[in-house]
Amino acid sequence: MTNFFRVLRLAGRYRWMVLGIVVSSLAVAAFWGGNIGIVYPFMEVVFERKSLHDWVDRKLETSRGRIDELEQDLAAAARGESDDPKARQLNEVHLQAELQVVGFLERLQPWIHGYLPSSPFPTLVVIVMALVVGTLVKDGFLMANMMLVERLVHRMMFDLRKHCFRKVLRLDVREFGDKGTSALLSRLMHDTGNVAGGLNQLFGSAIREPLKMLCCLVLASLICWQLLLFSLILAPLALFLIKRLSQSIKRASRRGMEEISRMYGVVSESFNGIQTVKAFTMERHERRRFHRSAKQFLANSMKLTFYNALTKPITEVLGISVISLALVTGAYLALTQEMYIFGIRMTDRPLDPKLLLVFYGLLAGISDPVRKLSEIYSAIQGAVAASERVFGLVDSQPSIVDPKNPRPMPDHFLRLQFKQVHYHYTPERPVLRGIDLELKAGETIAIVGSNGCGKTTLVNMVPRFFDPVVGAVLMDGVDIREFRVRELRSRIGLVTQHTQLFDDTVMNNIRYGSPHASDDEVIEAARKAHAHQFIGEKLEAGYATRVGQGGCKLSGGQRQRIALARAILRDPAILILDEATSQVDLESEQLIHKVLEEFVRGRTAIMITHRLSTLALADRVLVMDAGEIVDIGRHDELLERCELYRRLHEIQFRQSA
Repeated sequence: MTNFFRVLRLAGRYRWMVLGIVVSSLAVAAFWGGNIGIVYPFMEVVFERKSLHDWVDRKLETSRGRIDELEQDLAAAARGESDDPKARQLNEVHLQAELQVVGFLERLQPWIHGYLPSSPFPTLVVIVMALVVGTLVKDGFLMANMMLVERLVHRMMFDLRKHCFRKVLRLDVREFGDKGTSALLSRLMHDTGNVAGGLNQLFGSAIREPLKMLCCLVLASLICWQLLLFSLILAPLALFLIKRLSQSIKRASRRGMEEISRMYGVVSESFNGIQTVKAFTMERHERRRFHRSAKQFLANSMKLTFYNALTKPITEVLGISVISLALVTGAYLALTQEMYIFGIRMTDRPLDPKLLLVFYGLLAGISDPVRKLSEIYSAIQGAVAASERVFGLVDSQPSIVDPKNPRPMPDHFLRLQFKQVHYHYTPERPVLRGIDLELKAGETIAIVGSNGCGKTTLVNMVPRFFDPVVGAVLMDGVDIREFRVRELRSRIGLVTQHTQLFDDTVMNNIRYGSPHASDDEVIEAARKAHAHQFIGEKLEAGYATRVGQGGCKLSGGQRQRIALARAILRDPAILILDEATSQVDLESEQLIHKVLEEFVRGRTAIMITHRLSTLALADRVLVMDAGEIVDIGRHDELLERCELYRRLHEIQFRQSA
C-alpha cells in the first residue's frame, strides 16, 4: 500500500478539487438518505388520509397524554404505592423517550403549520414534488462529483506519467535492453491505467457510497439504534471475508500485469520485425507465440474475474442476511409491542410499524452502497498492485549519475585515454579486458573486429552509456565520471548503424539535439551533409515533410544523411560513427564519405567500420578480438603484420568486389 499512498499524495496539488469532491459527495449522501426518509410522511398521508398538520397535532397529543400517564405512575411509585423497582426504572426510561419525542415535535410543528398544506391531497403533492426536486438536486451534485473525480484522476495520471517518463529517460541504456521497451511501455501506459481505474473508484464511489451508508445508518439509528446494532452483528464476518479475498485479487492483478507485459513484448517484436517474419514465412510461429502468451493472460484474467465475481455474492448474501435479521427482529418488536429480545432492551418505546418500514427502507438504502463497495475494493486492489510495478520502475536508480562535485569540462582537450578498461554484463561474460588506448585531439581512429568483440561497448563508454567495471576513461588525465553527464554528451555527436528519426518534420529531426539552431543553420548543415538537394526536390513539403515513425518514409541513405546533418549541426568535439554506412547503397555511401572527409577534419573521430572507403579516413586502425586490442596502426602496416586484420580486409574486399 505504501506506493499507492505515494500516488495519493499527488492529489495534494489539487486540494480544491478534492474538497469539491467531498462536498458534492456529502450532498449526494444527504439527498440519498432524505429521499428514503420521505417515505414516512408519504405513508402517514396515504394510509391515514390526513395531512401532516393532523399528524403532528395527533402525535403531540398522544405523547403528552403518555407523559401524563408515566408521570402519574412515577408519582404513585414515589408515594410507595408500587414496590416494583424494575417497573419504576422502565417508566423513567419511557418518560425520557417521550419527552425527547415531544421536544422534536414541538420544534417541527411550527414549520409544518407554516409551510405545508392543511389538507391531505395537497400535502401528498408537496411530498412528491419534494421527492422529485430532491432527486434532481442529488443527480446534479452526482454529475458535478463525477466530473470532478474524472478531472482529478486525469490530472493525477498526467503528473504520474510525466514523472514516470522522466525517470525512465534517466535510466541507463543497459536498462532498456534488460527490461525491454515493451515492459517499460506496459508499466508507463497499462499499469498507470490500472492505477487510474483504482483512483477513479477511490475518489468517486469510495467516498460517495460510504457517505450514503453513513447517512442511512444515522437516520436508522434515530429510529432505533439498538435494532440497528443487532442487525449489523454479521458485518465483521463480511469484512473478514472481503479482506481475505482482496489479498487474492491483489496477487492475481500483479500476475496479470506481468503477463500483459510479456504479451506486449511478443506483439512489439513481431510488428517491428514484420519484414523478417514475412521473409522467412514465420507467421504461424508468431501466431503460436502470441497464442501462448495470450492464453496465459486469459487464464490469469479468468482467475481475477472469479475473485471479483465472488465479492458480489459474498456481500449480497451477507447483506440480505443483515436485512433478514432486521426484518424478523423488527417485526417481532412491532407486532408484539415488546421492547426486549433475549433480555436485551431493543427500544425505549414500542416501535411504530410505519417507522419500522422506513427503517427497512434505510437498510435497503445501505445495501446498494455495500454492493458497490465490493466492486470498489477489487479495483483499488488492482491499483495497489499496479502502483507497486509503476514505482518499482520509478525507484530504479541509474548507475550513470553526475558526481556530487562535478569538475568543469575543458573547452579544448588534448587527449582521450582508455586506461586498463574492463567491462562485463555478468562476471561470467567479460566484454572488454584490459583496454589501453590513447587518442590525440583531432585524430581519427577506426575500430575493426568480428561481431561481439566489444567495439560498440568500447565507444559507448565515451558518452557514458556504460562505465568501466575496472579502469577509467580519461580526458586530459581526468576521469570523465567527474564531469556532468549532460555537459560531456553535449560535446559528442553520434551516428549509428540504425538511424533513429522521429515522427516529425525533417527540419525538427535535423535540429534534434540543437534546439536553438535557426532554420538557416539547419539548412546549412543539410547542405554539408549532401541532404539539401533531395529534401528540396524529392520530398513533397521539403523541410516541413514529416518523416514517419522511425523515418519510414525515407530511404536508408536519406535517413543516414539527415542523421549526419544532425551531427554536423551539433558541431561536436568528438564524433562517434558506429557502422554509419553499413546499410546504405553505393551512391549514398559515396556521398556520406565526402561528408565525413570534410567533417572529421580538426575533430576527434571514432569510427566502427569495415568499409574500405571509411577506413581510408582513419589516421590509425584499431583491431579488436574477444574484448582485447590485438593491434593498432596504419592501414598498410596492419596489412603486413596483423593476420586478423588481413583476414577481415580480404573478406570485406571480396564483399565489395
